[in-house]
Amino acid sequence: MNDWTTSHDRVLAQRNAEGWMFLIEAARDLRTTGAIAPSGKALARVLTDPVRARAPHPLAVLEAGAGTGPVTRALIPQLSRGSRLDIVEANPRFAERLRHLVTTHPHLTAASAQVNVHQTYVEQLDTDQRYDVIVSGLPLTNFTPVQVERIMARYMELLHPGGTLTYFAYLGTRRARALTASRAEARRHAAVDEIMAAYQRTCATGRWTVWANVPPAYVWHLQRPNVSADHPEPQSVEARR
Repeated sequence: MNDWTTSHDRVLAQRNAEGWMFLIEAARDLRTTGAIAPSGKALARVLTDPVRARAPHPLAVLEAGAGTGPVTRALIPQLSRGSRLDIVEANPRFAERLRHLVTTHPHLTAASAQVNVHQTYVEQLDTDQRYDVIVSGLPLTNFTPVQVERIMARYMELLHPGGTLTYFAYLGTRRARALTASRAEARRHAAVDEIMAAYQRTCATGRWTVWANVPPAYVWHLQRPNVSADHPEPQSVEARR
């Protein structure tokens, strides 16, 4: 058996293990896990494009809701010398797996990038750091409008002016929810959609469709405005009411 075959087998075994772990965690709490499978390579690539675009400059990067680490593995090789990556994951089993990923990743053995895993919610992340790029894997459509307001406000607070937030949403979920959700759930989803639409109108710099993911997804890139009288920061839906 050659080295390529051995490496390929290890990758397949890793993906299978992650897939089963994701299914187990989704069975425990689908709302906070947000999916039944880890993000695919194509989705991870589009989510990490803002980091790739700014290379080779040292960057401060935050990944929130990293899960089993498929996006983390796409991020780490893009980190230039002197960069910092903070990984936030509230699920203790996912967080432990991420710590193992960080300590064993071959790109970090000789690189000088600083990578830390924080087992917490992003709204509760205790840091004075401001980030050039935030990559969000949080299932925002699964949360209450109040939670989404808090998460988005925290993202904007943590970004440098001009920094980029990148996140995804699965295709077809709005139609599926309309057919299956209760009236209360439909109202919750509509309120979350309104919050996100407000940020998209004010801050979006692009949207891409990733058909190669399971399920297919939209990826949004939002840019925190430089605060001025002509370009105020986005107001929350609650503030506009």
